[in-house]
Amino acid sequence: MSGSKRLEREATVTVRNIGGIDETDVELQPGVNVLSGRNATNRTSFLQAVMAGLGSDRVSMKGDADEADVELQLPDGVYTRRFVRQNGSLTASGDPYLNDPELADLFAFLLESNESRRRVTTDGDLRELIMRPVDLEAIKTQISELEDEKSELDEQIEAIEKQKGNLPELETERSRLQNEIEQVREELEAKEEEIEAADADVQAQREEQEVLEERLEELRNTRTELEDIRYEIETERESIESLKQDQTTIENELKALSDAPRSGYDDLEAEIEQLRQRRRRLDQEISSLQNTIQFNENMLDGERTDVSKSLKDDDRDVTDDLLSEEMVVCWTCGSEVAQDQVKQTLEQLRSLRAEKLETKRELSDELEDLKADKEVLEQQQQRREELDQQQSRIERELERAEDHLEELHEQREQAHQQVEELEAEVEALESGQFDEILELHREANQQEYELGRLENDLEAVASEIASIEAQLEKRSELEAEREGITEELTDLRTRVEQLEVAAIEAFNEHMDTILEMLEYDNLDRIWIERVQREIQEGRRKTIKTLFELHVVRSTSSGTTYEDAIDHLSESEREVTGLVFALAGYLVHDVHEKVPFMVLDSLEAIDSERIADLVDHFSDFPEYLVVALLPEDSQALDETYTRITSI
Repeated sequence: MSGSKRLEREATVTVRNIGGIDETDVELQPGVNVLSGRNATNRTSFLQAVMAGLGSDRVSMKGDADEADVELQLPDGVYTRRFVRQNGSLTASGDPYLNDPELADLFAFLLESNESRRRVTTDGDLRELIMRPVDLEAIKTQISELEDEKSELDEQIEAIEKQKGNLPELETERSRLQNEIEQVREELEAKEEEIEAADADVQAQREEQEVLEERLEELRNTRTELEDIRYEIETERESIESLKQDQTTIENELKALSDAPRSGYDDLEAEIEQLRQRRRRLDQEISSLQNTIQFNENMLDGERTDVSKSLKDDDRDVTDDLLSEEMVVCWTCGSEVAQDQVKQTLEQLRSLRAEKLETKRELSDELEDLKADKEVLEQQQQRREELDQQQSRIERELERAEDHLEELHEQREQAHQQVEELEAEVEALESGQFDEILELHREANQQEYELGRLENDLEAVASEIASIEAQLEKRSELEAEREGITEELTDLRTRVEQLEVAAIEAFNEHMDTILEMLEYDNLDRIWIERVQREIQEGRRKTIKTLFELHVVRSTSSGTTYEDAIDHLSESEREVTGLVFALAGYLVHDVHEKVPFMVLDSLEAIDSERIADLVDHFSDFPEYLVVALLPEDSQALDETYTRITSI
């Protein structure tokens, strides 16, 4: 890598009043950055500052400060955090790299208190921690909703299939009606030609019968008017059918909106505000707990010498007291207590903080759901109003069309009646020589009636066929939609299992590689097995998936046996915890979301093994920042960036 490119990709961390740091400005290079120094040299405080700039709240403020700042300059931008102490708790603001630091807190910020590292050593539920970032309840809800959608689609497709069975009979009926209509039209045309011929034959005689001529002309005009009315009726029917189809479409959409869950807008607003207030209170409680935890952790690590000095005699060595494995001076009362007792209290505080963080996450999820519900409610209301307006317009047009159709029917009846009256009048006026033409008019009128009836029947059959064919066309869309839902269901049902399997494979693969590199005596393998156990929950038993951690050792004679996790050495436990965190880091693609990984508290592992471990971990994050003692850092690759003063 050229010098210019390296400069462009460097990261700068500017810190003020974090942990034991007054002010500092540190440049980090891509790859491994080693913080080399003795205890109480603010290495852990600097790591917390990096975490804070990335978005973590697991940070402590300098004891005599009311404000603290972190600025993180990366190639893609500048990210800031500010912490203010108010009423004993820290309030954070600014623009961090991450909006939600949960994944990074679990799998990238690997300080001694990191939950992934500690979960292995405490024999806790490994699967729960790996799956914690996954919203299992949301997946279950989505599966249930998709199953309902699929069932509804199945019913629609089944109904369409039943309608399809009626098509052959309807097609036959349509063909029969079309043939019969064609036949009647041909007969009517022939009859009209006969009438025209008969009119020509009696033209000379009509000169003497003007009254009869007038009635015959009126009869022809009335029959023409009847034909026009019939055409207008057909046109109006088509218009009504189109309006009804639009009306059905709107009613279906309104019904779908009516079936959607509704809740009162004001109730949602009130509930959202209540949740916000609860979350603000939780933020204050979590911040207060974190301050207490971090303060005590720094004291145990030896980074708060300003407090410890005030609790000790001038003649006593401060560093020796803080590093003592047996006793430590309590910084609240000044008496000496066992370190294990302090650590046990710290563990209880961490558990309480974890519970409150989980409650906060649940509240945030619930708040987002309520906001989404509110937005959906607003959109649904707007759409209802639009549909109501469209429906009102269509109803008005439909009412007008139906009224017009009714008027046309009345006009047709009146025209038929007028034809009958004219025929009767002509019959009374004409002599026997006009009987033939009158009969022709009667027959033509009867054929006109028959043609109208057949066309009405054909229209009904054609409408039913068109409806079925439209449904058949829709079936392809419904089947494609059902196939998509089926694939989505399969993906959702296997997503959890895929994540579990991927996490186990990542752990087992990297654990095998690292154990081969580190060469622990008689430790052959550490691996995780995915098992399902019947668990008693209340009054019922359920099947639960578990991650079981196995330790395999061998004797000097080559015999292998399974050992207990409690028998792992401190070094072996630390390595196992780090690899488990790495498995979570990989399976959740944390490297795509945050460019940093930080490591601390590796003193339980010997120098050469630390070097191999760091080299293995360096393949994954863009920036790996490791805090080490000077003697441990000497074993690492000389090309790594060294930072010896903070």
